[in-house]
Amino acid sequence: MKNRSFFARNPSVVIFLVLLAGFTLIISLLSEGMGMGLISTSFIKTLGRTLCLCLIAVAMDLVWGYTGILSLGHFAFFGLGGYMIGMWLMYERTRDIVVTSMSNAQIPPTEQEVVDAIGTQIFGVVGSSDFPLIWAFADSLVIQLVLVVLVPGLLALVFGWLAFRSRVTGVYLSILTQAMTLALSLYLFQNDSGLRGNNGLSGLQNLPGVEASQAVVSVWFLWASALALGLGYLLAAWVVSGKFGSVIRGIRDDEARVRFLGYSVEGYKLFVFVLTAVIAGIAGALYYPQAGIINPAEVAPIASIYLAVWVAIGGRGRLYGAVIGAAFVSLVSTWFTGGQVPSINLGFYRIDWIEWWLVILGLSFVLVTLFAPKGIGGLFDLIRKPGFPDRHGADYGPDRGSLQEKEGRE
Repeated sequence: MKNRSFFARNPSVVIFLVLLAGFTLIISLLSEGMGMGLISTSFIKTLGRTLCLCLIAVAMDLVWGYTGILSLGHFAFFGLGGYMIGMWLMYERTRDIVVTSMSNAQIPPTEQEVVDAIGTQIFGVVGSSDFPLIWAFADSLVIQLVLVVLVPGLLALVFGWLAFRSRVTGVYLSILTQAMTLALSLYLFQNDSGLRGNNGLSGLQNLPGVEASQAVVSVWFLWASALALGLGYLLAAWVVSGKFGSVIRGIRDDEARVRFLGYSVEGYKLFVFVLTAVIAGIAGALYYPQAGIINPAEVAPIASIYLAVWVAIGGRGRLYGAVIGAAFVSLVSTWFTGGQVPSINLGFYRIDWIEWWLVILGLSFVLVTLFAPKGIGGLFDLIRKPGFPDRHGADYGPDRGSLQEKEGRE
């Protein structure tokens, strides 16, 4: 048993990766950019964004479903990842526009004049033209990519260390994570935050220096999102499959007992919290270039609550459940809020599904919690029966006459 490979012990991971690869290949072949043109570019972007939401759902399931930390602030890390890459995208796109507009000038502009013009273009909407300190490395893609990982990770490290060392648990920890997200959102709404306040960062769908059409770029991002989801799922499955996974499940079920056994509960929780924050930041960095814009509303606490709802509907405590929940809710939400579902006129009242979608989502969460706590992923338990350990015909329990292996399989 110990010599079996990771994939042999976790066949669901192989199945997931194969399905993800097959899905990506089929969508690429049917796309406008690189295939038969049967799927529109806008829907390709929707699918790419959905894969990013599935990735943050995997992170949420790891921190909540397996470790028992109900974080209502993980979308803050998601948004920070988007802001970090968005700064480079907006800077370089604006630079291209400024350089092109100044190319016909009789006297070639100096580098400082170009920088000043870029600052005016970006920050003129908030009444400024100077680059804030946080934009110091906005012209470097490598540094901004490092910040995609570093900024969410450092925030999670500081917050987690302060919270876990104080042994804040349960609903109090959830409230703290929500307060952190609210504070960050309110700060970003300010014009002097350095990130254009309520206007946010826009035009992120345009890749600087890339001449390819949006149809092609959308497929590239679909591939990148699928690759990130596959690697993130594989990493999460590896984390929960061994001894480490047993310890964090123990922390979820009985934290006091795990601490009594000598494990550093705070260290395990902090590691998972930081790891999932980094995964969320990467997901955000891939999501917002496909969305084209990011603003502080994306970091609001309600987004993190939605994330918890997705995981609950899909089935927390099982990684594929988180993916199913996020994909299902995201696509159904797009269907309802995109005006594709016709309104129903009852005579005395008109049901507009764009307005009623959140009510439906809330009711779904309540119904799943009450009647299907294992979520959509729990349906797989009806397909396959739980496995029994191979005892080679011996008793299951220590006493003679306890349920025999043969009886258990019947």
